[in-house]
Amino acid sequence: MKRIFLTLAVAASVLIGCQQNGQDSVLPTQEAIDMSDFYVETDVHESRGGSEQCHSMRVLNKQLKENPGLYKKMYDVEYATRKFLAGKKGGGGNGNGGGGNTGGGGGGTTPDNLGVVNIPVYVHVVYSNSQQNISDAQIASQMTVLNDDFRKQNSDAGNTPSEFAGVAADAEITFSLAGTFRHSNSTSSWGTNNAVKSAYPPVTPATHLNIWVANIGGGILGYAQFPGGSSATDGVVCSPQYFGTTGYVSAPFNGGRTMTHEVGHYLNLRHIWGDGRCRQDDFVADTPSSDAPNYGCPSYPTVNCRSNDMTMNYMDYTDDACMSMFSEGQKSRMRAIFASGGPRASMLN
Repeated sequence: MKRIFLTLAVAASVLIGCQQNGQDSVLPTQEAIDMSDFYVETDVHESRGGSEQCHSMRVLNKQLKENPGLYKKMYDVEYATRKFLAGKKGGGGNGNGGGGNTGGGGGGTTPDNLGVVNIPVYVHVVYSNSQQNISDAQIASQMTVLNDDFRKQNSDAGNTPSEFAGVAADAEITFSLAGTFRHSNSTSSWGTNNAVKSAYPPVTPATHLNIWVANIGGGILGYAQFPGGSSATDGVVCSPQYFGTTGYVSAPFNGGRTMTHEVGHYLNLRHIWGDGRCRQDDFVADTPSSDAPNYGCPSYPTVNCRSNDMTMNYMDYTDDACMSMFSEGQKSRMRAIFASGGPRASMLN
């Protein structure tokens, strides 16, 4: 009888151990990682009389169809991001401006011990005419904007309304130009199928951000690849007239914010409206829900989904001069991908 009880006890302990191993590794002070709101593919739509300036989500949708394994990779990236944020803060929020789960970041975060992250940058200038062969000065002006925006040192920072000023963040990310490559090519417009990347492949994408300055066409400003995608297409594409602040630039997107926006995608940020009306969000707790992009220079407040839109956020579609901030939650999401085991951790080595 004693042997039977012992056998049952061992079996019970094995069963309990298997059940625990099948769950998230949850510490007593942490909650399980909630992935119930995770999405990747979106029903891309535009409204309020605007255009689709950024094609990152369309490019992602296409890649998801062509590569069945991409969804799992992006799910794993998101899971690791949420787990990192949960461990750093003991909880966060899943977006919708409220918090409560572990999906996104909010204000008042604790240090992540990563320090200031510097990203080395390769710029590939692909041109079919002299205007598109942008100057070194134009490239330098874009680097200045990236550094100012991601370090909250831009002159527009003071324009952030008081409602959001408390969560406007210094992302503690900098950028340094590692090299410029120039390529003459008769192609007048490259589209968004990564053809320019195939023609001029990225250089050491595991450790460098690759940017292709090439005419996309169709009025498209730029597009980026999210973490988790193929290394052969990793990086950001921007049309030359929306790159930097001097030289061959076109208003109202002559403030370098197209690249700030697209690099945000490259660092795992979604559009501020979540590409899904009020029912979906960007996985960030301190950015209010919205139902569509904003354009131009909206007056404050602009109300949608029963809250004021953060129209001045770099991940909206407003004019360059009317953008001024990332939020603390967005900062946390971006920095999470550089943590040990993260999809861009090799940039710190």
